[in-house]
This record gives sequence, structure tokens and C-alpha cells, in this order.
Amino acid sequence: MSEVKVIEIKKSIFNANEIDADNLRKELKKKKIFLLNLMSSPGAGKTTTLIKLINNLKADYRIAVMEADIDSDVDAIKILEGTGVKAIQLHTGGMCHLDAEMTKQGLDNLNLDIDLVILENVGNLVCPAEFDTGACKNMMILSVPEGDDKPLKYPLMFQVCDIVAINKIDCMELFDFSLERVEKYIKQRNEKATIYPICAKDGRGISELADKIRQEIKEWRE
Repeated sequence: MSEVKVIEIKKSIFNANEIDADNLRKELKKKKIFLLNLMSSPGAGKTTTLIKLINNLKADYRIAVMEADIDSDVDAIKILEGTGVKAIQLHTGGMCHLDAEMTKQGLDNLNLDIDLVILENVGNLVCPAEFDTGACKNMMILSVPEGDDKPLKYPLMFQVCDIVAINKIDCMELFDFSLERVEKYIKQRNEKATIYPICAKDGRGISELADKIRQEIKEWRE
């Protein structure tokens, strides 16, 4: 019987991506550009939150947005119309995530002087968490209707995120959702994660979240 050769493709892909991601971060550091990778499930409120955040931050920074999606340019149009900042759409060709090389391609096509780039990653809680995009920081949005048990079900997403926004807190009375419980679960996965209850619809908590991003940008530039 001939010997079967097993090739660890996934490991090889991850290792190569980590090198690309580290190189991208070094390049961003030299240029003093802050790249924020934003992740969430579909419908959690990424784009609505982004519009509120950008309108809070745009007086202080030159901002651009990269919208990743399998298809369509709906979100990029929403960002442009809602904030006036540069937005480009990244089509992943069916892939459920972005990696560092894809992110770099997007950055290379912005062609303008910027301080802050926000990458709105493909909407799901699995694949985007597995691939380092080269971002300076990772942020995710968990919406109240999704349930407060998501940190238990999708541990990696919460492990890799520096900032967690709990969106749609205006709906808490309609769902069996506990801020105390979800914060406990998040801290079990990542003690260093900072947590911000927000409502992108009415703007609650957005100023505090924006101030956190300002702090991260300041520290990145030092």
C-alpha cells in the first residue's frame, strides 16, 4: 500500500497570512495610519454604527472606509451618503473573510492621505476572526437580538477583539439579554476587551466609543 501524504494547507495559509499582516502593520505604523477592523454578524448594525462613529470623528481625522462583501456596493453607498467620507467596496468573490493581502489591495486603491481607515469585514462570527487583516485593532459588534450567550458559542471572535460594542440596547426589554451576563462571558474569553453598550439608532454610547478610538489612534501614533 502506498503512503498517503497529508499536507497541512490551513496551517500554511495562516502562517503566510500572519507574516503579511505583520508587514502591513509595520507599513501602517511608519505612515501613522490607524486601521480598525470591524466585525459582526449580518444585521448587527455595523454600517449604522459606522456612520454615527465617523460623523463623530471626521472633524479630527481624515477617514476612509473599506466595505467588504461577497457582492453589491450597498454599504459603501450608505457610508458615502451618510458621512461624505471616501468609501470603497471590496468584493471577496464568494470568500467569507478578508486576509492581510486583500486588505492591502484595498488600501493601495484608496490613493489619498488618511489618518484612519475602517475596514467593515464580511458579516459573520467565524471566518473573519480566523484571519489577521493587518489591522491595528479589532472591534466587533454584538447586537442584543443575537443573545448574550454568543461569547460562549463563538469564542475566537471575542478572543481576538480589543473592543466590543453591544448594540441595540434600546431593545433589551424585548429580549432575555443581560449586560451583566454578556460582560462576564466576554471577560471569560478576553480579560483585556473593553465593552461599550450602544444604540446606533439613537446615538447612545457613540461618544464614549469614539473617544476610545481616539485614544487608540493616539497610542498608535506614539
